[in-house]
Amino acid sequence: MIVKFVQSIKMSIIKIHNNYFKKYISEEKIAEAIDKMVVQITEDCKNETPIFIGILNGSFMFVADLVRKYNHSCKVSFVKLASYEGTNSTGKIKQLVGLNEDLEGKTVIILEDIVDTGNTLQEIYDIFADKKVKQLKIATLFFKPDVFKKELPIDYIGISIPDKFIIGYGLDYDGLARNLSSIYQLITPPKMKNIVLFGPPGAGKGTQADLLKEKYNLVHISTGDVFRYNITNKTELGMLAKSFMDNGDLVPDEVTIDMLKAEVDKNSAANGFIFDGFPRTESQAKALDDFLEEKGEVISGMVALEVPEDLLVTRLLERGKISGRTDDQDESKIRNRFNEYNTKTAVLKDYYQLQGKYFGANGVGSIDDITKRLSKIIDEL
Repeated sequence: MIVKFVQSIKMSIIKIHNNYFKKYISEEKIAEAIDKMVVQITEDCKNETPIFIGILNGSFMFVADLVRKYNHSCKVSFVKLASYEGTNSTGKIKQLVGLNEDLEGKTVIILEDIVDTGNTLQEIYDIFADKKVKQLKIATLFFKPDVFKKELPIDYIGISIPDKFIIGYGLDYDGLARNLSSIYQLITPPKMKNIVLFGPPGAGKGTQADLLKEKYNLVHISTGDVFRYNITNKTELGMLAKSFMDNGDLVPDEVTIDMLKAEVDKNSAANGFIFDGFPRTESQAKALDDFLEEKGEVISGMVALEVPEDLLVTRLLERGKISGRTDDQDESKIRNRFNEYNTKTAVLKDYYQLQGKYFGANGVGSIDDITKRLSKIIDEL
């Protein structure tokens, strides 16, 4: 898949081709910047009917949002200039296309998505030099002062940013990502392979996690093991978790997540992690995404063992006869565990599917066969 992003969720990190981009400027921050620009333009053009001219392709979202908020008489037009190829500015400007307005004696406000080196801006000033406009003003949503090379006036600046490649909100990478409502910034690719191993009770997650961690040199983080370690060793988090458990309360997500964070931090040099038993809810999944994002990492994928419920019930009842575990000897209790899994934890399937990160594997068969199926998925992540 070339592009991994979906508009229906607010993803923190997206992948296009082999490049990774991290959310950098939110939709809300962009709106605030445009609001301020509209106030400034309105003040400057009290007795004018300005002609807003958007520079295509990147400015179309900026123009649409700005003119919607400009509650006074105005005209709108578009022209096309191009200066980007791939992720680098070429410094070469293509010919102007689409200027059909009579601009003589008019106030013209150029709406640019971004100004960096100023090469495009210089071309704009050169083009409009003989148009006999009353006044020419420049408004840019984004400005890179560190690389701006020209001594040219810019009248309205939305947000100043460092010299890093950005996409979204009209800005593209090889024609992609213009439709994103926020701005994303190019980042160093994640180095770890992080797997969420998923499946209902009795699916064999623990067994497969032990095999896969050896095969891929990953650290296996089991929520149960982490809880037991912290409680047994009477860590601060362990004692806090125990206080909730002793009162019959659920351990808050924040405590569980802090335990997981500490475990990840202890293994900062790892090739990656297999998360087993976590996340259990969408809020935990989002918290895990946020934590990994801070480290420049992502969840590579959720790999799920898919096994029919009736087969698992039979498997757990057999296990209960051998292990003596009371919770595996009562079918009604086992069915209740599946009900809880289906109503709470299984919603994570939708969460990861929306990111293009859900991968189901047939969990029926020998341990070796199942490992091979899981490995095929992990190899392709």
